[in-house]
Amino acid sequence: MEEKGATIVSMDNVAMTYPTGTQALKGVNVKIAKGEFVFIVGESGSGKSTFVKLLLREVSPTGGKLMVNGKDITHLKHKQVAAHRRRIGCVFQDFRLLKDRNVYENVAFAQKVIGIQSRLIGKNVHRILSLVGLSDKEKAIPKELSGGEQQRVALARALVNQPSMLIADEPTGNLDPKNSEEIMHLLEAINAQGTTVIVVTHNQEIVGSMQKRVITLDKGVVVRDDEAGSYKRQYAPNYGEVSQKMQEELIEAAKREEVTINSDDNNMYESRTGSVVNTSENTDYQQEEPSYSKPETFVYEESMQTTNRYHTLAEAMKQGRDE
Repeated sequence: MEEKGATIVSMDNVAMTYPTGTQALKGVNVKIAKGEFVFIVGESGSGKSTFVKLLLREVSPTGGKLMVNGKDITHLKHKQVAAHRRRIGCVFQDFRLLKDRNVYENVAFAQKVIGIQSRLIGKNVHRILSLVGLSDKEKAIPKELSGGEQQRVALARALVNQPSMLIADEPTGNLDPKNSEEIMHLLEAINAQGTTVIVVTHNQEIVGSMQKRVITLDKGVVVRDDEAGSYKRQYAPNYGEVSQKMQEELIEAAKREEVTINSDDNNMYESRTGSVVNTSENTDYQQEEPSYSKPETFVYEESMQTTNRYHTLAEAMKQGRDE
């Protein structure tokens, strides 16, 4: 069983510039501990996809040092990349299932590529499909499944080899609220037994409701890192670069909204909601979006069968790591 709290991901001044000249990441410093559940959020073009590609070593950083599972993966040889990826499970928005193979074969494929003996593959696949609630779908092909079921197949495939870290890239992007809730419960159950979970998402409701660590990227830079945060969009530009006319318009708008101005530190505080617009020199200002309560359609009351499945999954993950 892995020691919880030790560092599993370490980015030290990591930069990534593509051959086109695009700077996807700039001087990123991030540490993620074993057993953490972390959201990576940000607008399109903020660097989220590159963050994931670096962890999977689909691309190599052009600057800094990147360590995963205690190993420097900044410059890996081709054969070392394959071994590195075997310790990481991945699920994606578009599921990436093999369309011409059934559910059982999709999950079994992950075991075959790492050389697991045939007699063990059947046992492992049956176990993991039972845990994600798909025992009765083993013979179904992907097009016969709902979006939620396809994502559970992808999750089963990612988990069958018991990875030390699970990366979920927009795992609920193609799902309805009910299935999104169920997938996130499964990810929580997996995380509860020691697997590090990193979720890239745009879903503000999920991020806000789960109160996990949130790392926010903006234009390739980490602009927030909150231990129990929510999704707060970043608004550019630097206030010092805004024209005098725009400053005056902001101040007038603030007055209309009954906002008090602290002239000493040049900050504006919204008196009714407590949100802040920082207007200090050389400081990016932020406009916090209102917090959202989950709509009724998003709230998913789990059945006893589903609840028991989460408990079974947690216990099985714990047993597997203790062996």
